Formats: sequence, structure tokens, C-alpha cells
Amino acid sequence: MPNRHMSERELRTLAALHQRGRLTAEQMEEAWRLSRQWRSPLPDILAAMYAISSFEWAQQMAKSCNLPFANLREIRPDAALVSLQDRRLYLQHVFLPWRIDEDGALIIAARTPDGEAMQAFVASRYPGRTIRYAVTGKFDVIWTLQALFNDEMSLEAREALYNREPELSAKTTASSGQKNMLLALLILLLLGMTISAHVTLVVLSALISSLYAALFLFRGVLTLIGSGRRVDLSVSPAEVATLQDADLPIFTVLVPMYRESEVLPILVASIRRMDYPRTKLDVKLVLEAGDHETIEAARALGAEDLFEIIRVPDSQPKTKPKACNYALYFARGTYTVIFDAEDIPEPDQLKKVVALFQASPSNVACVQARLNYFNRDDNFLTRMFTLEYSHWFDYLLPGLHRLNIPIPLGGTSNHFRTDVLRELGAWDPYNVTEDADLGVRLTQAGYRVAVVNSTTFEEANGVLKSWINQRSRWIKGYMQTWLVHMRRPVRLYRRLGFIGFIGFQMFVGFPPFTALINPLLWLTFLVSLIIGPQHVAALFPPFVLVVALFDLLISNAMYVYFNLVAASKRQWFNLVPWGLLAPAYWVLHSVAAYKALGQLITNPHYWEKTQHGTSAQTREKVAALTMGADAKPGTGAAA
Repeated sequence: MPNRHMSERELRTLAALHQRGRLTAEQMEEAWRLSRQWRSPLPDILAAMYAISSFEWAQQMAKSCNLPFANLREIRPDAALVSLQDRRLYLQHVFLPWRIDEDGALIIAARTPDGEAMQAFVASRYPGRTIRYAVTGKFDVIWTLQALFNDEMSLEAREALYNREPELSAKTTASSGQKNMLLALLILLLLGMTISAHVTLVVLSALISSLYAALFLFRGVLTLIGSGRRVDLSVSPAEVATLQDADLPIFTVLVPMYRESEVLPILVASIRRMDYPRTKLDVKLVLEAGDHETIEAARALGAEDLFEIIRVPDSQPKTKPKACNYALYFARGTYTVIFDAEDIPEPDQLKKVVALFQASPSNVACVQARLNYFNRDDNFLTRMFTLEYSHWFDYLLPGLHRLNIPIPLGGTSNHFRTDVLRELGAWDPYNVTEDADLGVRLTQAGYRVAVVNSTTFEEANGVLKSWINQRSRWIKGYMQTWLVHMRRPVRLYRRLGFIGFIGFQMFVGFPPFTALINPLLWLTFLVSLIIGPQHVAALFPPFVLVVALFDLLISNAMYVYFNLVAASKRQWFNLVPWGLLAPAYWVLHSVAAYKALGQLITNPHYWEKTQHGTSAQTREKVAALTMGADAKPGTGAAA
């Protein structure tokens, strides 16, 4: 076996594992070849490919090379030696200052004592000290850091953004200025109705009708721009083929879950199918510390060591963004992506994202993949959800990107430059649509969001109660996002420019408002039919009537048409007739909007849990994976 690039200690350890029957000669050869091909540490290759955990590797190296074994599970480091500020460097180089020996030497517990980068850092950090090394496992370093700094990191995950920029945090729902403005508008409305109810109603009707018309025209323009081929194709197969495994960066994958043990096998199988070197996948299963059912299910999967369980300390608010903030402290990747537990990303998605980042200007800080559903034919809700998402991700978001308008990110499959994510304070734990908020903050900070031509398929919510809960959370989050960024509208205008500012109003501010006002307009229309349209027409000027008629006939028809076009683009022609039922779907939006408004006032930070695993297709996928159709033996998810 070629060993000119292998350290003596690694060679001895591999030979010992072979002698014990843990590796065949062919596996030894392949492991070393992959280590060189992927430029990945040998212990990571063995853990990802041959079920040899980092803990077993460390034990074997200590025994074979006559080195001390630092069992951090039993003997914790001297807390005075470990610095909170250096935690990222500890994770990057996989080591910890462990203890002071009897002769005053500093003992470093490291996964690979021969690591040149680690040794160089240690020498610079502790000049003049006598250094000795002990061997430990990668996850022992991670768990120890979590145990030492759990309280500090939990507090930072909740309050870092608010402490740094309180105006950009949804911890405060509405500022005093916004409350005063709302009160002034209510007083103005009451005065108007008192002085001249007719004039006031005409002005309100004109404003609302104009708003609807502007919103329709805006979405029409986005749809037209988003349908262009230059926007539609971001990364070609040829560009993906030019990427070399050795040059690919580490990619952190955050999978936040809460009481979702039933769909966990789908995500694990999807990660295994990714066309990306396994040793360069840094997968974090982000679980609440009290969610024992999902934790045990994750451990029972027998997954490789690349799947790491991060237990998020129990605290309020109990939200997905807070959990992701906490897990981000342990991220090792150049890039970080969010996946939901039931997600099935296309296998080449991460490579496409890397290629797009490399071809993009440095101010592109996030790449959003498209989302769609694998259970689109289950029922009315899943069909309408699919039509809605097809239009959103295939047309509207590419149009936003082209016009440099803030993109409200989807809750999954958004890929970030990790350094920029940390620079901005990551996610707002008090915003229940943290992805949309982060997209706006990225744009305000001068960064851009790109859309890549790769799709992640997930389970559409087909249960009515769960759909309303999920949609009300989204609408409440859009309300929070609009309130947060409109605290200083002049500053927002200067940062986004005219088109960006108008786009923010149209895409974030107006949709919740229209969902709230729709029932009133429908009621008005029904009343006009009952009393006679001619009597209503006599009350309003021609301009208002023309715009209102445009909204009623043209705008609604075009919204339906957008859904039909979106289904046709993906060649899902069986969904085309369902697009005609869009008005019934809008009624559900209004129900969710009023629930969202009530929660915004009474419980703004409450996270409505989305029920997953309800689709027959999901259950079939899980059953097949549980029976071993897609399984691969492993050592158990690192916990």
C-alpha cells in the first residue's frame, strides 16, 4: 500500500485495525486512496465508509503508538485551560487543552497528534510551553465543549442579535413609534368616518383597489422575468463535472427537528445519496434536549459518525432559529445549509451550490434551492400547495434575484456562506419566519441571494388543521419581519433603493394585509350582488370602479393562470385543472391570517409545530428504509 504521504502513526493504526479484522486489505487501500483524493483526514474516511468511529480510531492509535488516551468522557479538561473565544479553532483542528502534567507540561488532547495545522496553532498559542499530546475522538472534543460552555452558548443563541442590534430583532413586536402611528391612523379613520363616511369609504376603496392592482402587476412582472432562460438555468451539468472532490469545501448540514422521529430515516437516506464526499459533510441533527423520543430514534438508526446529534438546551423561545443558532457554534463547514427531516434534495444540489458560489461575485452570501413536494397528488391541499410553491420558486424568486429585491428565503435548502451567517448574527430566534427575515437582513447588509436550479422535495402539508397552523406561523412571521424592518423606513429605503423598497412592501408587507382584507371585499361583493350593482356603482367614481373591476376579473384570472403555467413548466399537467380552484385556497389563507394576527398580539414568539409524516408516500418511504431497502450499517449517530 502506498504510504509515502502517510504518517507512521496512521500506518501503525491502520495495520492494527487490519490485524483485528476491522479492515480488509482492499479497504485499507481504498481508505488511503480516498483520503488523498478527497483531501480528508483518514479517521473521517474510516468513520464515514467503514463504521470505524472516531472513538475507536483514537483508542487504537493510542494503543498502537504508545500514546496516552484522553477519555474526555471520564476525565474532563481543566476548565481554566479552555477558552470560549477559541472554541471554533478547537473544532477546526479537533483538539483541546486537557491538563497540566506533573512536570508542568501542557497535555493537548487531539484526534490527530501529527496534524501540522493544529501543532502550528498550539505552538503560537502557548509559546515556550512544553507540549505533549494525547489521543481523543472527534466527538469527545465537541461534547466537551458543549458541556463546558452550554450556558454561555445557549444565552448567545437567544440574545446575540438582540443585544447587538435590538432594532433588527423581533423580540419587541412593535416599536413605540409604530404603535403611535397605528393609533394615529385609527383616529384619522374615525374622524373621517365621522366627518364624511362617503368620502372616507371612497378613499379607502381607491387605495385598496390600487394596492391590489399594483400587487398583481408586480407579480406579473416577476413571473415574466423569472420565466426567462437566463434566470432559469443557473448551473449546468458541465460546470458540476469540472469540480474536483479534493477541492470541495466542508459543507455543514443543519437538520433542526422536534418530535419528528417518524421521518428521520428519509433525511439520513437523502444525505447518503448526496453526490458529495462523505467526509466533507458535517451533518448536525439538531434536537431539543427534552425530545428524548427523537434523540433515541436518531441513535437507533445506526448512522455513520458524520451524523452528529446536537442537543439544544431547553429555553424560551423554543424555536427553530434558536436551535440553528446554537448548532451553528459547532459548524465546521465553509458553507451551511438547512434541511428539514423529510427533505429529499436532488443528489447534485451541494455541488451545484458550490459551483454557483465560485462563479458568483463575493457579495452572493446565500443560494436558495427550489422547493416542491413529492406527495402533490394526495388531496386538495397538497395539490394547491404544489401549485403555489411551483410559482413561488420557479418564477417569483428568480425574478426577485434578477431585480435585486430582498428574497424571503424558504425554511429549508438555503445555503449560506458560514462566515457571513455568523457576521450577521445568524437567525433571529424571536422571528417565527426567520428565513424571510434573514433574506431581508442579507440584502440590507449589501449581500445578495441567488437561486439555483436544483429542487428539494418535501412533504406537503395535507392535514387541514396542521396546514392552518403552519400557514398562520408563516403569515405571523411576515408580519414580524415587516414590523422589524419598517421601524426605520428611511434607512431601509436608502439600503434597498427604490425597487428593493417597493419589492419589500409587495412581497413581505402586503400579502398578510390582503389575506386579512379579502373577506371584507368578498362580503362587499356579495352585498353588491344582493342590493344591485347599479346602486353600488352610484356611490363611487368611475376610476375606483374600473380598478375594482380590473382586480375582480383580470387580476384574479391571472393569479389562476400563474398557477397553471407553473404546473405546466414542470409538466405536471394533471394539476392544471386544480389551479381553477385557487379562490377556495385563498379562503384558507384568510383563516390562517386572522389566526396569525391574534397570535401576533397575544403570543408573538409561539412556534406552531408542523405535523410531518402524515402522507401515505412518507409512510411508505419510511417503511422501505426501515426494512433496509436503503440502509447502510454504521456505528450509531454521534450523540
